[in-house]
Amino acid sequence: MLPSLDEHALAQLFLDARTHNAWQDQEVSEQTLRELYDMVKMGPTSANCSPARFVFVRSTAGKDKLLPCVSSGNADKTATAPCTVIVAYDKRFYDQLPTLFPHTDARSWFTGSEAFAEQTALRNSSMQAGYLILAARAMGLDTGPMSGFDPKAVDEAFFAGTDWTVNLLINLGYGDTAGVKPRLPRLDFGDACQLA
Repeated sequence: MLPSLDEHALAQLFLDARTHNAWQDQEVSEQTLRELYDMVKMGPTSANCSPARFVFVRSTAGKDKLLPCVSSGNADKTATAPCTVIVAYDKRFYDQLPTLFPHTDARSWFTGSEAFAEQTALRNSSMQAGYLILAARAMGLDTGPMSGFDPKAVDEAFFAGTDWTVNLLINLGYGDTAGVKPRLPRLDFGDACQLA
């Protein structure tokens, strides 16, 4: 059995970590993004399907394409974030299964039902987005996940002619604590959990 993480690690990942809305003027390097992905890709997905695809929007041209797609409430924080990650999923993720899950014909599990493939891709890419948030925090980065955007506009701007489609956005960088809002309440165990 592995030991529990110490209190400082748990604080950095969960207890003290916050959603950030303001950012320091500090670049997130390509090397850092590569290291981040190398951690994220190790998180488990069903049948190792790994459907998430990540677009790291850092350039002015990239931000110019993305900003018209986000809601007005997310525009400033997205414009000033050093990086915005478009977490997408590949609707044909199963084409990679002969490589990712080679010991059986897992591809055939998904080719007969577009709805099942879509549900699997959405569920597992959402998990991978969670891994990205935790991996970023582990690396000393801050995050600001968002769902306030026009998915059709993001898909048209970034994924036209592909099988990729957006799931959510995550601003990424080194947060400015001046933009952190008071922590909101969370549900108690009795309100959110059952023992069966």
